Amino acid sequence: MPHESNSPNSSQTSEPIAAGAAVHSEQMHGLPEGRTLDSTERGSAEAAEAHESLDKLIGLIAAGLYSVASMLLGEGEESVRLVETAVAAAEVSVCCDSAKARQSSLRALGAAALELLDERSPDSLAAPEGLEPATTCIEEDDLASVGISSEELKKMLSGAERERVRNWLASLPVAMRTVFVLRAVAGFTAAETAALLQKHGGPQAAAWTPELAREVFRQGLCSLASQLIHASNEA
Repeated sequence: MPHESNSPNSSQTSEPIAAGAAVHSEQMHGLPEGRTLDSTERGSAEAAEAHESLDKLIGLIAAGLYSVASMLLGEGEESVRLVETAVAAAEVSVCCDSAKARQSSLRALGAAALELLDERSPDSLAAPEGLEPATTCIEEDDLASVGISSEELKKMLSGAERERVRNWLASLPVAMRTVFVLRAVAGFTAAETAALLQKHGGPQAAAWTPELAREVFRQGLCSLASQLIHASNEA
């Protein structure tokens, strides 16, 4: 006699699952018991949920983008417009992975910010000539070398230390500040930073290389380390 399995097959299990999903959807949309969504209503509800999810994603990304834009260009309407341009250029969609969407938006923001900086002062992003590796207090080109993480830096830039750290950042030469923000805050590599400068920093920025981006960032880190030491001495 053939063996009879007690396990339900896929067609038997799919019906109650689908029915349960339909009931959950009706409950979520506040429908009376026994009242179901027709195909048009269900499509509209799903579209509304997708739109809401997209709005939340864009809101989260935009907040981070404004922080970066304000460090590069200063706070104000110009940075707000830059964020709007970057989000539109990145074509963020609800199906996007949030990390990929953020990175794409940051890249668009960086490109637009560099072009604006070049318009303000055409030579401000010029690649440094004859730059020799400086004997600094920092050997590596990462935040860990000054004893803080990227998250800690972001907290410093938005918390109680915000004004002091931003004043320090604003005191840096434009090219160093730009490299520092792109590397330490936006999270771009030396190669990515150099490529953005080459493409969007104007004619004088065409000579940027990953090695130059590393060295300039290292000097910025040394300046940050000095600032942190100074602050700790005052505390």
